[in-house]
Amino acid sequence: MTRTVTVGLDGSPESRAAAEWAAREAQLLGLPLKLVQVWEAVPAPMAQAPLLGVETQQHWTERIPRETADGLRLRHPGLDVITERFSGGPAEVLAGAAAEAELLVLGSRGLSGIGGFLVGSVGLAVVAHAERPVVMVRAGEQAADEHEMDPAGIPSAATAFRPVVLGLDVDSPDEEPIGFAFAAAVRRGTSLRVVHGWNPPPYYAYGLSVDLELHGALTRREATALTEILAPWRNKFPDVEVTEESSYGSPGNHLADASREASLVVVGRRIRRSPLRARIGPVTHAVLHHSTAPVAVVPHL
Repeated sequence: MTRTVTVGLDGSPESRAAAEWAAREAQLLGLPLKLVQVWEAVPAPMAQAPLLGVETQQHWTERIPRETADGLRLRHPGLDVITERFSGGPAEVLAGAAAEAELLVLGSRGLSGIGGFLVGSVGLAVVAHAERPVVMVRAGEQAADEHEMDPAGIPSAATAFRPVVLGLDVDSPDEEPIGFAFAAAVRRGTSLRVVHGWNPPPYYAYGLSVDLELHGALTRREATALTEILAPWRNKFPDVEVTEESSYGSPGNHLADASREASLVVVGRRIRRSPLRARIGPVTHAVLHHSTAPVAVVPHL
């Protein structure tokens, strides 16, 4: 079965931005684009209300997917666009759709006045449970936002892509997010910026601010670990220019800062199959809420 780039569609500005991003990514990957709309049934008495009647339901379940698909085909010639409609809980349906996709794309509202996302409960639930990569795209995201300015300082989608940024934990690195980030850089013909933020063990923290020698030793240790992890990947992807950044401080803050000059930010999420509530992790959670670029969350064991 051919995998697709799948996007959750609900007619909102953020889902439209997600659909446009997904269309561009599908063309880079050479895969079909699938638009998935989830209709959550309302109780019968509410369905008879003027604003929730048959015509309104038909508009949401038929007209929006059809018009969105037609527009995407016009703007992205040659792209194979599929539409599917489901009824049920959005988080459950979308997490299920992710299982059959190369990646799932969802929209999030931008925070007014500052960069970053406002990730809703559905988006967080899908990210926490999906076992395929999920990309979050802000409302208002434009193709030009992922590219360098043109020589006149004007946004343009015809210039080179900004770097892909990868957040990497040297204590528990995994191949899935690393491989995803390198492949994304290759598709875009751009460089990869690997960001590692670290904090000292608790028993070091007290003396770190006054012991410069200790701080230097820890800094060298973290930087060396990062270089060793990336060495085989550099050999596997010799054409990708890689920049390594190992910095003291919160990984989430460093990645949020790096996102301002990124075309895509890639972070990992450990899969935990347990009856307890799935967790996203504090770093990934922080990046989802504060990145100014699209964020790919790549699950791994």
